[in-house]
Amino acid sequence: MMFFNGANNEPILCRAFPTYLDGAALLWFSKLSAGTISSFEELARSFIDCFAASRIYVHESDYLGIIKQGQHESLKDYMTRFSEATVEIPDLDPAVHLHALKTGLRPGKFQETIAITKPKSLEEFRERATGQMEIEELRHARRINKPTQSKEDD
Repeated sequence: MMFFNGANNEPILCRAFPTYLDGAALLWFSKLSAGTISSFEELARSFIDCFAASRIYVHESDYLGIIKQGQHESLKDYMTRFSEATVEIPDLDPAVHLHALKTGLRPGKFQETIAITKPKSLEEFRERATGQMEIEELRHARRINKPTQSKEDD
């Protein structure tokens, strides 16, 4: 990279560019007519114009506002889904992260607990959420292990 960044690097950049391509991008490059590109800037612009639809879309922090905990979704699943979305957001402000996380909780006892205790940091929220997740898992295990009673037993 240091070599490419030196003075008069246009020809080197143009020759090195295709070595990083494969698949459709390499096919596109190979179909360029000789003499149609006069600078690396023109090559880059042409490439971007051709493959703009393939660009990875990066969400902004306001995207987190649409992530809501489903009616029958466990807190653990919601937190996992939320965390996956936050990874895609560059420079996410922790206060925005915490606000969106709390706002997305479904109505219920845990949401009320969070509203009352008002965790000030993500770490504090996660501590409370961990306790709630343990309660949910215990309740789920009890439901699964609960023996089904017959009418005779009643």
